[in-house]
Amino acid sequence: MKIHCIGIGGIGVSALARYYLSRGDQITGSDLGQTEIVNDLEKVGAQIKTGRHQASHVPDDVEMVVYSAAVQESNPELERARSLATERPLPILTYAQALGQITRNHCTVAISGTHGKSTVVSMLSLILVEAGLDPTVIIGTKLKAFGNSNFRLGQSRYFIIEADEWHGSFLNYHPEIIILTNIEEDHLDYYRDLNHILDTYQEYLGLLSPEGTLVFNQDDHNIMGLLERVKIKNQAPFSLNQTEADKIAQVIKVPGRHNISNALAALAAARTLGVDDDTAYRAIGQYYCCWRRFDQRAGELEGTKFDLIHDYAHHPTEVRAVFQALEERFKNRRIWFIFQPHQYQRVFYFFDRFVEAFQNSREGNNQYRIVITDIYDVPGRERASLKRRVSAQKIVEAVDRDDTAYWSFNQLSERLSQEIKTGDIVVAAGAGDIYQWAVKLSP
Repeated sequence: MKIHCIGIGGIGVSALARYYLSRGDQITGSDLGQTEIVNDLEKVGAQIKTGRHQASHVPDDVEMVVYSAAVQESNPELERARSLATERPLPILTYAQALGQITRNHCTVAISGTHGKSTVVSMLSLILVEAGLDPTVIIGTKLKAFGNSNFRLGQSRYFIIEADEWHGSFLNYHPEIIILTNIEEDHLDYYRDLNHILDTYQEYLGLLSPEGTLVFNQDDHNIMGLLERVKIKNQAPFSLNQTEADKIAQVIKVPGRHNISNALAALAAARTLGVDDDTAYRAIGQYYCCWRRFDQRAGELEGTKFDLIHDYAHHPTEVRAVFQALEERFKNRRIWFIFQPHQYQRVFYFFDRFVEAFQNSREGNNQYRIVITDIYDVPGRERASLKRRVSAQKIVEAVDRDDTAYWSFNQLSERLSQEIKTGDIVVAAGAGDIYQWAVKLSP
């Protein structure tokens, strides 16, 4: 089958493209930049055009078109596909719709929640591989155990996916098991408020197979409130207050209480699938990190060597979790926390919570230097009025501490080179292009 993927460099669509390639389909695609994800896809057979999207990128004989939810309705490739669809049958599907079709044919385990999805998918995947259950996996990050890929092809009926709530994407899926890590406000460019989010999660839980199982975090009050509104026969709760938390803490290799909770979620799901605890604990002990989730590497800038940590944290709760993990992992170190806020709307709605997260970061043994750089402008998802109301500089002013500063994105390397010392730690945090900047610091 000939499939064209618009926005193929996105973490979701790229995994789907790998799935199609694994079954022998011919894949063409387009993306704005020549990223490492695009490079990796080209190595396995995808034919990709980079730069400005153009109608000519869509092959005349294409048989299906898949596009990222971030693609605008006016995208010329999407318009070209719709024009072709007036001449002959041509499925045109969002990433979530295409993935939803696949979930119908598997025993699908869908991991959902505001935070921790990628980590739980990673941990559970390793457990099922260790147990010989040979799952197929689509994940919102890259896992070293999968050859630094966001996809694993298995031969069993088990299908593990990251089920994102953005734009109600997870409403397209057909799960046998749902894992709920936590629920709080996010993606307020789509959702009106927390009630809208909870209503959508309630609709999502209604898609669970009647004999399916809900694995959920008992420590999350929004989840517990949601469960008062639905009836699900098979439930598997987990909690940091369970005795298993202490056992997990003894074997887990990644820092932070949030990761103990993530491991408990994976353990509860594994038990539901009949995996014994010895196998599950062994696999959890083999998990070190995944791409951009407290991903520690060696760094060097102008001859100065340091520890470099990539992290995808872009929500105040995630920022706090990274600080807590830093305190757990390191003692008496000087840490540069360089944060690129992601999306003006997120900064606007969570401004006070971001400020509080940075103000409270000093309650530990390490010496922090906080740098806030320019807000990452998400194309097509920003309200122009908010760009005048929030900025990185305003976050720094509100934090109001001598150890917190604004550096422009273009000056990060120059400013850091003037102050970095051997043995320092640099954390590059955010969901935008700060990762591309930080990659240049790795020798």
